[in-house]
Amino acid sequence: MKGFIIETAKENDVDELADLDALCFEHPWSRDSFERELGHNKLAFYLTARLPEKEGGKIIGYAGIWLIIDEGHITNIAVHPDFRQKHIASSIMEFLLKETSKAGIKRFTLEVRKNNTAARRFYKKYGFTELGIRSGYYENNEDAYIMWLDTEEEKDGEEKGGEEKC
Repeated sequence: MKGFIIETAKENDVDELADLDALCFEHPWSRDSFERELGHNKLAFYLTARLPEKEGGKIIGYAGIWLIIDEGHITNIAVHPDFRQKHIASSIMEFLLKETSKAGIKRFTLEVRKNNTAARRFYKKYGFTELGIRSGYYENNEDAYIMWLDTEEEKDGEEKGGEEKC
């Protein structure tokens, strides 16, 4: 899908992110969680995929990551159900990896539900490998795979957070 903009999330995106999370996940993050992430967590970096203003400007996807020295812990990636299968998640992931690599992140990690084969396939497409299991990680006591990606991409010195039109 063309016609969306990827940009750094802002504090005033909290309500939209919480609403989107509720549409996407059985156990969504609370509004307070997003408020803490965007307003107080100095390690957090979030991107949004947003429709252009002429099409309403609503957020249709997002991703979050914690930047810890040279490692990035991806917290969530979500795409509105009406906009799935349109390469939005791929665009967000590619932008996230590119921007955080420029900021010095060399290794990425995340947890994914053991039974979420679509998400596992998605992450493997970007070179993530399953290197461990967190038993009972999720609210329903479901296990999570711990996935890692090591990268040594060159930084070109640009600041994180730009904007990209897709």
